Amino acid sequence: MAAQDYSSPGRGAPAAATWRRAEGCDRVAAVPAKASRDPSGPAAPDGFRDAAVLVTGACGTVGRALFEAVLAAGAREVIGLDNNESELFFMAEAFRGDPRARLFLGDVRDRDTLRDRMRGVDLVLHAAALKHVMLCEMSPPDAVETNIRGVQNVIDAAYACNVRRVLLTSSDKAVNPTSVMGTSKLMGERLMTAANARAREGGPIFASTRFGNVLGSRGSVVPIFRRQIARGGPVTLTDPRMTRFIMTLDEAVQLVLDSTFLARGGEAFVTKMPAIRIEDLAQVMIEALAPRYGHRPEDVAVEVIGSKPGEKLYEELLSSEEVRRSLELERYFVVLPAFASEIRPIVTDYPGLVRDHVDRPYVSSDEPAMTPADLRAYLERGGLLDPEPTEEP
Repeated sequence: MAAQDYSSPGRGAPAAATWRRAEGCDRVAAVPAKASRDPSGPAAPDGFRDAAVLVTGACGTVGRALFEAVLAAGAREVIGLDNNESELFFMAEAFRGDPRARLFLGDVRDRDTLRDRMRGVDLVLHAAALKHVMLCEMSPPDAVETNIRGVQNVIDAAYACNVRRVLLTSSDKAVNPTSVMGTSKLMGERLMTAANARAREGGPIFASTRFGNVLGSRGSVVPIFRRQIARGGPVTLTDPRMTRFIMTLDEAVQLVLDSTFLARGGEAFVTKMPAIRIEDLAQVMIEALAPRYGHRPEDVAVEVIGSKPGEKLYEELLSSEEVRRSLELERYFVVLPAFASEIRPIVTDYPGLVRDHVDRPYVSSDEPAMTPADLRAYLERGGLLDPEPTEEP
């Protein structure tokens, strides 16, 4: 079944332009990075200019931010694909004035839809996924269909349409997974690595990125805590010992944009990011937000409800096994493929190489946690302590 076109009637793509590869991009300083969103948005490598780009999961927090960033980078056409009809309609209305923006209703579970939308595309940013741990635990077959078979469908369509580069957005939960969601994301990463290994010279380049917790994204802990504080509590913690890696939306988008052209094939890119204690996050948000909602901070209770199925006390971005095959760049770590291909050898000529090895795993419980004062400043710069912020689409 063909995907529904939500673009404006009569909208045509601008005249074709030359697509240029960019083998590198300028790097910026490492963590802790600024939490606020720069008005100009993340800086996209030159390779996006004049390219035709497909963004899956375009209605999600990260997907929409990628869609906007690629348009701002001067892409000649940006195709957004999502299965959320209502959000897609409103997003199409928002971009109605830009003839380069095209929105389609479709699902990554449908290989034919992907092939239809990938024809003539240079770059694919694959952000569509089921990301909620508990929901994936309750519906493993759906996690398999979207996060595993959906990735393979993207790979197959990319081969069929001779796409140049494909970038998967994965998660820290893919490292030593204990959940259905994490396991499915690990499989997605391995599918990308295997796809790259079997690609012929001149075929698509496949790679992955790993996110920490993107603060303020839909369903994440910050909007949940905010709603609980607005009601006067209680603020619910699964375990006060829990630690997490955090990143801003801009950092997540920058990771994807940079990795698209840093990729040599089959690797996974990880942003250097700070770690926090979730208990500190709850207390900082209570102290900042409770008075704005008419509550005294000391009256907002914190309730420990116990860990959810598949949930870990800490997250990992690099495992002990991966350390042996990882490199360090100025802003990122690079996890190289676990095996070499006779067709495509492993290439490591990355710009901005700091070290050709990594000393230890990257685990949230082993990293120095942000102090409450630093965490509050980080949240304030990102607008995440506003009492009624504009929700991220």
